[in-house]
Amino acid sequence: MAQDVAVTARGFLRTALARSTPRRVYERHLDELRRLPEPDRRLLLEEIAARYRRQCDTEPVQVELLTQIVLVGQGLDGLPLAGERAAQLENISRTYCFWYADRYEAFAMAEIAAGHTLAPAVVAAVRRSAMSADGTGPLAEFAARLTAPVLNAGEEWAERAMADERWHELLAYALTAKAAKPSAAWEKGARAVLGRVGGDAAREAVVAWLALVGRPRTIELERGPHEPDVNNAFDPFNANALRGLAWMLSFLPPHPDAVRALGALAESALRKAAGMGPRNPKVANAAVNSLARMEGDAALAELARLGTRVTYKGTAKLVDAALGARAASLGLSREEIEELAVPAHGLTEVGRAGFRLGAATALLEVRGTRAVLGWRNGAGKQLKSVPAAVRRDHAEELGQLKATVKDIDRTLSAQAERLDGQFLAMRRWAYGQWRACYLDHPLVGTLARRLIWTVDGTAVGFADGRLRTLTGAPLDQDTARATVELWHPVGREPAEVVAWRHWLERYEVTQPFKQAHREVYLLTDAERSTGTYSNRFAAHVLRQHQFHSLAAVRGWHNKLRLCVNDDAPPATRELPHWGLRAEYWIEGDGHEYGLDTTESGSYLRLRTDQVRFYPVDAPQNEASAYGGEYRMQVGDGRDPVDPLPLTRIPALVLSEVLRDVDLFVGVAGIANDPAWSDGGPEGHLRDYWTSQGLGELNQSAETRRVLLERLVPRLAIAGRCTVEGRFLHVRGELRTYKIHLGSGNVLMTPNDRYLCIVPGASGGAVPETGYLPFEGDRTLAVILSKAMLLAKDTEITDPTITSQIRG
Repeated sequence: MAQDVAVTARGFLRTALARSTPRRVYERHLDELRRLPEPDRRLLLEEIAARYRRQCDTEPVQVELLTQIVLVGQGLDGLPLAGERAAQLENISRTYCFWYADRYEAFAMAEIAAGHTLAPAVVAAVRRSAMSADGTGPLAEFAARLTAPVLNAGEEWAERAMADERWHELLAYALTAKAAKPSAAWEKGARAVLGRVGGDAAREAVVAWLALVGRPRTIELERGPHEPDVNNAFDPFNANALRGLAWMLSFLPPHPDAVRALGALAESALRKAAGMGPRNPKVANAAVNSLARMEGDAALAELARLGTRVTYKGTAKLVDAALGARAASLGLSREEIEELAVPAHGLTEVGRAGFRLGAATALLEVRGTRAVLGWRNGAGKQLKSVPAAVRRDHAEELGQLKATVKDIDRTLSAQAERLDGQFLAMRRWAYGQWRACYLDHPLVGTLARRLIWTVDGTAVGFADGRLRTLTGAPLDQDTARATVELWHPVGREPAEVVAWRHWLERYEVTQPFKQAHREVYLLTDAERSTGTYSNRFAAHVLRQHQFHSLAAVRGWHNKLRLCVNDDAPPATRELPHWGLRAEYWIEGDGHEYGLDTTESGSYLRLRTDQVRFYPVDAPQNEASAYGGEYRMQVGDGRDPVDPLPLTRIPALVLSEVLRDVDLFVGVAGIANDPAWSDGGPEGHLRDYWTSQGLGELNQSAETRRVLLERLVPRLAIAGRCTVEGRFLHVRGELRTYKIHLGSGNVLMTPNDRYLCIVPGASGGAVPETGYLPFEGDRTLAVILSKAMLLAKDTEITDPTITSQIRG
């Protein structure tokens, strides 16, 4: 009998494992086996298990064998290979998604058919796999039958939401949000669900869940060596629920917490996962659409803030459209709506507010680009921390205050970037409008009062409670019809620029970004000779992904270069107010996959070439991602358009565009990476790193040098420091050091030996360096921090530094 069973088993397995076997034939054989007496079925199962144990098959065949054990043994207890089946299910639970050839689908179906319950993580893998297969076919039908758990396990926000069964109906309805926008029917259904669960309670719950979106996964998924970072992505099944929840918030009365949550959700959804790009733009779009539907200043302010932060093209268009629609409805320009949208966040005067919580008073104050909370007791005495009574009796108000501090920090950052972009916006304000929206605005005023403006051509700054001219005299002119503009050093006499720098020092004004110390890039003789392009920032090597992010922040459009046979346009910045388009020509560096690229095939580095200008509507240039000549892509009978002579580019435009490009080279260039002293892959960039990381100063570094000549005498370590040429010399107890003013790289005596100090490597906070005339120059902060550190080199404890100094 055992021999007969073995023959039967082999015949059945041939039928089961052959993909060409018709389904009806296989199922007929399976039904026949299930009708065998139990002893024969168990012998048959042992024969299949023996085939598995021989370990002579590929994994898909082994999965198929486990599947057949479950199917043939349906209804029986104590099936063989229980441990192997459990291990296979665990393997599935760690899979982002599987393919038809893996045969996991049939195995999971067999487990369900046998009456077993799939673990939540296995259900999640099945659902994701069904979605990757376009949501059609037997796998999709099987996934649709898996209604529990309501969301996929593995994400903290989803597990928190599923923990309370009261919200399962809400979550199940949110999962049906699969369109770009909610339809009228979908909205009607959502409002009905919200009515049943309670709108206020739903908003509070959803806001709490959204605060957890983007946190590390609770169940880590396996990732192959060349696969995307799925553990940093959104689960696509749960993403539908996030879209639905975002829409639902817009159906409820506007609330600051909901507005804040939607803005944070949009930013979280657009953060990039390696090999995938933005985590989930559809979720970001849903959040933006919800904000656009909401009434009130808070939602408008959040849209305006996102307008300065979002760089992903599709979502940025939605933000622009929402702001444009709101502006049109109010009869205002886009710029005016952005100005009116800036919230005060509870500040009652410029940069200050007080809040009474019981006997204590919370003092909210803006200092630079950050908000801080201070406390006083009932007698007015300053306290070091939050009073215990406030924590105990006013926990909700305290939570709102802390949230307000975070909101102010985010808004200040966004407004500083918006103001920095006004130089090319050609904005002019009526004096009254300007005072209301800028100088006297409770929040924007903290930035505007640290900038230089012109009132009917007279340059003024704010000091000692008044607008003052360069001489320090109060502004004394009729302002009723005056026009205000943002002051720029282009076109100013050098003496005036220097005088304004001294004015800032005299009144100890720290500007939110470089204005009086802003680099100016005037046309050079070399550029007059080349005529239509600038080579000033050619032949540099940049880290591609850092350049890509920085370019987006500065308003440039760029396409990541992949190491494939594909064409790409240059990095471009459109300047519609001037009718111009600036181009920075770039190409991938190297062609060895895995050495010159990421695991997903995108270049690690770029090489730079020319800067050119074209009319804003000129056809696009493109070149191979590998490099080579750019060619203009013309069609529809259009003729190629020549680049514009640099002599025709307005001085302000040329300066600001070249300043951006200098910033790209200075920040994203490999020369500023202290770990690149070895020249990178195979050392082939060592000469470049040395020439740039320790070579002649560019314009921004030259500005830094001039500033340091004035700052160094005021430092506590002034007696140990001198600025000489392109270095800040620092005399320590053990050695003398030379810090390059362009890169921050360090050489030490004797023999100019390189000292690698990675910022933050010393393990402490950046030392206090005293007054600085502007914020945002990270390299300057690094140079001063290294100087403070090296002046006391005997006190350094970091072994990665001391081993180099003493070695």
